[in-house]
Amino acid sequence: MSSRTLSGSRTRSQAIGDWVVHAPQTLRALVRADEIWLTVLAAAVGVCAGIIVVLMNATIQHMHETLFDLPVGTRLSSSSEVAIPRLLLVPALGGLLLGLAGLALARWRPRRAVDPIEANALYGGRMSITDSVIVCLQTLASCGVGASVGLEAGYTQMGSAIASAIGRSFRLRRNDLRLMVGCGAAGAIGAAFNAPLAGAFYGIELVIGTYTIGNLAPVVVASLTAVYVERGVMGGVGGFNLNLPSDIPVVQFIPILALGIICALVGIAIMRGVTIAEEWFRRSPLPVWSRPMVGGLIVGICGLVTPMVLSSGHGALQDGLGIDYPFILVGTALVLKSLASAVSIGSGFRGGLFFASLFLGSLVGKLFADILTMLSVGPVLPAVVYGLIGMSAMAVAVIGGPLTMCFLALESTQSFPLTVAVLAAVIVSSLTARRTFGYSFATWRFHLRGEAIRSAVDIGWVNTLSVGRMMRRDVRTIRTTTSLESFRRDFPLGSTHRVVVIDDTGRYAGIVQTAEAFSPDLVVENVGEILHFADTVLMPQMTVKTAVAMFEESESDALAVVDSMDTKRVVGILTEQHTLRRYTEELDRRRRELSGE
Repeated sequence: MSSRTLSGSRTRSQAIGDWVVHAPQTLRALVRADEIWLTVLAAAVGVCAGIIVVLMNATIQHMHETLFDLPVGTRLSSSSEVAIPRLLLVPALGGLLLGLAGLALARWRPRRAVDPIEANALYGGRMSITDSVIVCLQTLASCGVGASVGLEAGYTQMGSAIASAIGRSFRLRRNDLRLMVGCGAAGAIGAAFNAPLAGAFYGIELVIGTYTIGNLAPVVVASLTAVYVERGVMGGVGGFNLNLPSDIPVVQFIPILALGIICALVGIAIMRGVTIAEEWFRRSPLPVWSRPMVGGLIVGICGLVTPMVLSSGHGALQDGLGIDYPFILVGTALVLKSLASAVSIGSGFRGGLFFASLFLGSLVGKLFADILTMLSVGPVLPAVVYGLIGMSAMAVAVIGGPLTMCFLALESTQSFPLTVAVLAAVIVSSLTARRTFGYSFATWRFHLRGEAIRSAVDIGWVNTLSVGRMMRRDVRTIRTTTSLESFRRDFPLGSTHRVVVIDDTGRYAGIVQTAEAFSPDLVVENVGEILHFADTVLMPQMTVKTAVAMFEESESDALAVVDSMDTKRVVGILTEQHTLRRYTEELDRRRRELSGE
């Protein structure tokens, strides 16, 4: 990794998070000293997240009613009829405007926004309000013109960013700031689905990354507060009013487990499909600003077949889950919704796959039930049961969070027997996705960008524990022309183990081992003839993991630190023993934080 790259990374890390007004010192002291006050702060975060969800939902509904000429209260994806010109023109023209806005935005603010998972994994919970507002507006615009993306990415982005700003205003410790970001995401998802438990475990599983007793109270309070804010303003998102069986026989768990595997494989195919779509648009001769327009036109054409593919799919799932659609219609909707979602994200629309994965999973479950019926494989559960199970199993493969999806099923159906079946399916789906693919959609995107993030677990400290922080700066150097006799006189045995050598221009030349210089069999005139590790050096920006790897590769117990590979001016020295000790201390510290000690 070049020094330029490392410098750019450091600048970006410092830029994360906007300037904030600090709370009074008395309040800061209370929050930092007592977890009860931290929970109170989490409740405030929940209120903000609930308001964000209400505003975004109202905005989207108004946009759909205006742009697609829908009756008041009608959901776009469940509408019975939409004028053909609007189906084609609104997504295409909306994509054009979004593309032009993105072109202007790239010149004004070229840096990429940090999402909650990345913020907690790398930046200690620091997020930018400005960047998050931009993401939120792009998500609203994308979903509002009918692109097949969900609002959940916008919900969590804004909820977490506000939580991060509040936490920074109270100067919270790194671990507490990461907790606040999780509270913001928990509140957003809880309010979006009227499911406080699902929201809480979304924050814990996906945004915080680990569960501890200390995390539970603030996250649950944030989720509950956000849910009650949404219920107070909008009346609460309705659950599924379905006629479900009171018991699921054990023998039925065989097809249920099979459905979990199928949903995982379909979910992986969809995530791969998004990448293929992005690659196709990237290699096409289309200008960057025109790609969303083309993507919107493709989505509009898919919408001509069935409006189910448009927008996130809330209406289609809410109204159609209990309806037994014909096999061909379900299959067509599955293919077109998958295509529309991949094209929407691949062409440059902003949004996520959370709700799309729920809707697609319900379609896979219904298809699965129809196939079982056609094959006459014994008694088959109602299609709606397989639809609900497929919904959760697909979402686990794409989004992650097995407990999140189990609680979502429980809170939306109030059926404990169904939740047990969902638990079995999501476990199998999660295992299948992890063993065959290894990523959720969010971490897959990080992987494609070159970020080594598999979850929100804090690994940012690895980047802050740099060679520059660990090295010794009091380095005594000698010239390559120093005679062996002078070296033995200035550095007697036992005084030091090694000495750094530079050339006549001041550039690093290598390291002399003191014991070797006193060897009776040694016949050389100056130390320049017994140098080691001339081509292996460290730089201050390198992380502890990079340093450990270089010690292992060079089989050295100490290496010189230079300012850059161009000048090679010696600025310090670092030993393997000290590096490993500091690394172990930090690992143990993180372990104790995670275990609540």
